[in-house]
Amino acid sequence: MNLREARQVIGALETDPDAARVFGEVYEIADGTTVIPVTKVRGGSHQPLGVFVVKDGKASWVLAIDGGRIAMMGILVGLVSAVFAGVAMVRRPPWPDLHGDISRGH
Repeated sequence: MNLREARQVIGALETDPDAARVFGEVYEIADGTTVIPVTKVRGGSHQPLGVFVVKDGKASWVLAIDGGRIAMMGILVGLVSAVFAGVAMVRRPPWPDLHGDISRGH
């Protein structure tokens, strides 16, 4: 796909009112690279998905990384690990059993 074909596809998408809410404004960088942002509309809010990059007649997809979602998953994994460690400590503590038999008189 060359740059002219990419612009024709984007032009066709811009006439569709639903597609206009998904594909953002086309940007052209000084070196001739064309960048097309893509978002997902859900419940009135936009979630970035990534960008199409057209350079030297070749199109590629670059995924947007949601740092907030990755951080939330890390926090969730840490909390679940802490809960499992706490349950393991209550069921069988790592310290020695101090309930020895003291009835044997030495």
